[in-house]
Amino acid sequence: MAFNLKKVLRALLFSSSQPLTIKDIQTTFARFHDSEEAREAAAQDAVSATGTLDGAARAASDEADADGDALSEEERELYAEVPSLVTATQIRDAFAEIAAEFAAADEGLLLVEGSSGYQLVTHPRFARWVRLLRGEPAPARLSRTALETLAIVAYRQPVTRSEIETIRGVSADAGLNKLIERELVYVVGRAEVPGRPIQYGTTEQFLDFVGLRSLDELPASDVLSNRQINAWLQSAAEAVAAPQPLADEAMGLPLEEGEGETPNLEEVSLETGLAPSSEAATSRDAENFIIETNELAQESAAAVETAEKEESA
Repeated sequence: MAFNLKKVLRALLFSSSQPLTIKDIQTTFARFHDSEEAREAAAQDAVSATGTLDGAARAASDEADADGDALSEEERELYAEVPSLVTATQIRDAFAEIAAEFAAADEGLLLVEGSSGYQLVTHPRFARWVRLLRGEPAPARLSRTALETLAIVAYRQPVTRSEIETIRGVSADAGLNKLIERELVYVVGRAEVPGRPIQYGTTEQFLDFVGLRSLDELPASDVLSNRQINAWLQSAAEAVAAPQPLADEAMGLPLEEGEGETPNLEEVSLETGLAPSSEAATSRDAENFIIETNELAQESAAAVETAEKEESA
């Protein structure tokens, strides 16, 4: 059995719980050739020591048996004729064939390429069985607010909280906190502007969440393009820095000719406004006049009574 790249890749996929990158595969082949070179060097040393090839072969065989690395005839054929160089294109093509075979077999396994490499996964239709095995709850769906915030971070990153709020027009606290909790967004640093606000970006889990290998695969968007967002942020900053003066109509002033109808302004009468206070003052004066008149009358009556008593005496 000659060397078969697809079978080797299948074995490596099943043996690892972590995604495999092309670099990992190439490193594995490099280690294989390093070990073969070490074996050949050991054989050459044995030839030098014994002086015969038979002695070198026996020495290499004894070493293999001691290490528990004795190979059967079939295994020897599997490790024979291994190419010295396996290109990235060859590995990608082999993974593509393996993925097509898994999809055609329809046995519940899929080979997917994510941001971290190639990995065997269960088909989404078996997700409920996997959750039951692990005792995990169903994943919570993101709200519309969180999805809008996530889209802005993905297309704009690194982005600050104030930029998100300017674009959306509402507070971004709840959405950002939810995304950070789900490990879809993380703090990437601080902006080089006054105040050094915190900047946010997407994580590797975000790429797995949306099924992308890199951010370059995000669909093009005119609405969320950097050019459009920069225009929004600039217009918002200019509106804050230089507010528009209030128009005459907003201030209740008559409009100039040709600007529209003059506002219907009601006249205010000062006399009418002061009438209640004038009436109150008049009423108080009348009451004081009556009191003073009564007091004078009482004093006059007492004086007359005193004079009559003195005359009779």
